[in-house]
Amino acid sequence: MSAEPKLSPAAESSLPTHVAVIMDGNGRWAKQRHLPRVEGHRNGVESVRAIVRASAEAGIKYLTLYAFSVENWNRPKDEVDTLMKYLARFLKNEIGELNRNNVRLEAIGQIWRLPEAVQEQLAKTRAVLARNTGLTLILALSYGARTELVEAARAIAEKVKAGTLEAAEINDRVMSEHLYTRHWPDPDLLIRTSGEMRISNFLLWQISYAEFVITPTLWPDFRKAQLFEALEEYARRHRRFGGL
Repeated sequence: MSAEPKLSPAAESSLPTHVAVIMDGNGRWAKQRHLPRVEGHRNGVESVRAIVRASAEAGIKYLTLYAFSVENWNRPKDEVDTLMKYLARFLKNEIGELNRNNVRLEAIGQIWRLPEAVQEQLAKTRAVLARNTGLTLILALSYGARTELVEAARAIAEKVKAGTLEAAEINDRVMSEHLYTRHWPDPDLLIRTSGEMRISNFLLWQISYAEFVITPTLWPDFRKAQLFEALEEYARRHRRFGGL
């Protein structure tokens, strides 16, 4: 039996405040095992549960998971329907687990595009967990960074048109205040599973100075040990933010 993964003192003392994860590889995981793609998604839910628990245990304040992109609506209807079913089930069944771990739940994206039943369950789960003070779990659902930036630009333009904002006043802070993520700090660490070297339209503005950790591990196999490896790697980085 393998030992329980633990963080080194160095990693514990330099934890990222906000970790964002592109959860990739469910389909390949299933294909390698000659299983339907939905089995990859089902096992991916187990990884979500494990990573949320491990993040809360480690003391991370914010965890954003790229759960469903705007592009994912283009997948076959049966796969999308299954993903929505798993999402609704997760939101309902995990309330107890999230509560025990003092986790607060939030969501970003075009939530209005989700099935009504999913929207209702999301609202119920958020309400139940609203008073928790530990990890804030942010699910990116029907999310696309370009869509987010377009919506922000449109909202800013409307304020300029109405005369409540001068064009000369538009700066980084104003832009950030019009994003879905305006209530939270930008990610310090971005993790992508499955070895792919791309961002996939995820938090384009917010990850400007995030550290990237790309792991070959497929998402259904990504658990506490792999998360802690990423946190150890983050602790070894020297973040300069454009300086020396």
